[in-house]
Amino acid sequence: MTDRSTTHLVLIPSYNPGPKVYETVLAALEQWSPVWVVVDGSSDGSAERLSAMSAREPGLRVLILAKNRGKGAAVLHGIRAASAQGYTHVLTMDSDGQHPADRIVEFMQASQARPAAMVLGEPIFDSSAPSLRVKGRKISNWLANLETLWAGIGDSLFGFRVYPIAELLRAMRWRLGMRGFDFDVEAVVRLSWRGVEPIKIPAPVRYFRPDQGGVSHFNYWRDNALLAWMHARLLLWGFLLRLPLLAARRARRQQRPRRAT
Repeated sequence: MTDRSTTHLVLIPSYNPGPKVYETVLAALEQWSPVWVVVDGSSDGSAERLSAMSAREPGLRVLILAKNRGKGAAVLHGIRAASAQGYTHVLTMDSDGQHPADRIVEFMQASQARPAAMVLGEPIFDSSAPSLRVKGRKISNWLANLETLWAGIGDSLFGFRVYPIAELLRAMRWRLGMRGFDFDVEAVVRLSWRGVEPIKIPAPVRYFRPDQGGVSHFNYWRDNALLAWMHARLLLWGFLLRLPLLAARRARRQQRPRRAT
């Protein structure tokens, strides 16, 4: 574990995550401190066990929400608390073991080098990834890149990222959306609209079968309907209004020398 950071923390939203959450938290603690977990109304006993872990692990803090509010709401709860304690950036990662804890330091260092940017994981899928999920995300990714006029965000659904807290708080302020499964996509689109530049770093993804401790709350029809509504909102009441500004930014990007991502 590295020395405790006073600016960057790992934030793990968690809802009935299964046994992988404990491995995930310990793996994150081996790479970084502090690590915060937001238990989003879980009913599987993980809140109690994680709280017991935090008593033994000085770098771990557990925040507990009484009711399930959704991933985005859990992240918002966490970043508000982090901002109140003076933290400036959070790395978000899933609690189910899919995201690579061994890449935390690389992502944090990229953020420390360019703190105004957002550091976005570019997922590398292996044979464990369900083909329907991999193919289905291409539609949402294409729409998100259209909505940002190809500003370089890459994969809009991959939640292994470092966000500047102040910019994310501003993006979420006064909005009813961005509280559930739509959080990852809308967050990166709105931050791009705000001029936050992306840094993309490849990161492997692993999916676990139920017999390996894997748990998924993804509902194909419900969650894709939510994404469809979100993209409709972003296109009609966001992208079209910002199109002249986005086009001007794109022209400036094309004129300047390429910077390594």
